[in-house]
Amino acid sequence: MQHVLILPILLPLVMACCCVLAGDRIWLRRLLVLAGNALLAGLAVVLVWWAETDMIWAYMAGSWPAPFGIALVLDRLTAMLLLTTSLLSVLCYVYAWVRNWDARGRHFHSLWLLQMMGLNGAFLTGDLFNLFVFFEIMLAASYGLLLHGDGEPRLSRGFAYVTVNLLGSALFLIAASLFYGVVGTLNMADLARRIAIIDDSRWMLIRVAGMLLFVVFALKAAVAPLQLWLGRTYESASGPVAALFAVMTKVGVYAVFRIYTLLFGPEAGPLANLLQPWLLPFALFTLMLGAVTVVGGRNLRALTGGLVVSSVGMLMLGLTLDNQNGLAAALYYLPHSTWVVATFYLMADWLQVARGSVGDGLVAAPRMTFANLAGLGFLVAATMAAGLPPFGGFLSKAWLLAAVGTEYRGWIFSIVLMASLLSIIGLARAGSVLFWKTTDDTLHHLGTREVAAEWSPIVMLLALLVAISFGAGPIADYCLRAADQLQQPALYWRALGLEGGVPHAP
Repeated sequence: MQHVLILPILLPLVMACCCVLAGDRIWLRRLLVLAGNALLAGLAVVLVWWAETDMIWAYMAGSWPAPFGIALVLDRLTAMLLLTTSLLSVLCYVYAWVRNWDARGRHFHSLWLLQMMGLNGAFLTGDLFNLFVFFEIMLAASYGLLLHGDGEPRLSRGFAYVTVNLLGSALFLIAASLFYGVVGTLNMADLARRIAIIDDSRWMLIRVAGMLLFVVFALKAAVAPLQLWLGRTYESASGPVAALFAVMTKVGVYAVFRIYTLLFGPEAGPLANLLQPWLLPFALFTLMLGAVTVVGGRNLRALTGGLVVSSVGMLMLGLTLDNQNGLAAALYYLPHSTWVVATFYLMADWLQVARGSVGDGLVAAPRMTFANLAGLGFLVAATMAAGLPPFGGFLSKAWLLAAVGTEYRGWIFSIVLMASLLSIIGLARAGSVLFWKTTDDTLHHLGTREVAAEWSPIVMLLALLVAISFGAGPIADYCLRAADQLQQPALYWRALGLEGGVPHAP
């Protein structure tokens, strides 16, 4: 059973190769992607069950011991993200199949699976260089998925997306080179042990490398002011691709959580809590800027981009609080924010076709197929996204605010509540413009079966959001224990067989 940990990486790679070999047989490629996604979802459930044992599981490729070999590590946070991503991938791909998005390019299916390989590898890896490798696999696949379909806007905005991420990749390599040059290892557990005893002559170089890494992860997570690439890029992507991309910013957030609790936690000597002076203003600025974008969104896709940015601010705020409850509240909010953003991207795609227009404006159309169904779905999703009770957005924000200490409490409460109010206003405006004047009459060709098939993934996403809201008790307990694992770096390096404590200075 020790080889199970490599399956979330190996399985989509093998399926992607099979999709290439399937050639023009699109029915076979579709079955391969659907089967691969379903297997990944089932595997993720098994790994969550493993993580419930409170053990941190490690897989050393080729039986090379740490820190020399390639290490994959599974803890509660990793298992939760694997499950969040796999469920999202299944539902987004079903929508792409039903709407025939996947038929517009021969390599859509293999790129989708390679995207999953990169995402899963980024969550599982215990090595900084391999984190870079999986980032690049994920980004290379996302370039192809972003450009999938035709249209000049997709090409021009895709060029900007590629340029920004290539810059981030260059900075990542520079930071990794600094770590290796100073410390002599890139295994994250070994880095954590060695940074704790770094001598005074070299700690400044590690500080520079750590701050460079934060810039890279902040760029990928769309932390303000590095979020400028996100809005127009995600607007130009097809609906299911934009929905899958909802989890890509969370990879950047995950990397910040992992690196800065493991490498720069309280035990890191002079480098302890490296981000604390910077993270709070960045988190609050990101949260507020995202909320303003929601209010000013000229269409549903632009509004959803604001929700992505705002959710990143909330997640970073949880890390800033530097206590178990704040971190656990952020972890509870992570799958909620990912799935609700994906829901909005799928709704936006469906509404564009149902209205017979893909224009930039929020101009109400007099007729739309199944307006009542769409309006009800939008109302439920908007309630969740705005953080209104009784759903997970409200529960996570209330939990996070309860974890705020006395320092900066006024600023944090004021900005979180103001951002929530602005989100409510923006979502209410969009809902009234999109649905207030619509009727259930139709002049379009969509039939009942077609609409039911297209809405089934959206309804399933809403069902998942309802499930994590009303299952808040056990999920919150899971998040608390995940946060406890994150705040104990020694558990991580002992899982890799590095139980000898802090090594001698290199």
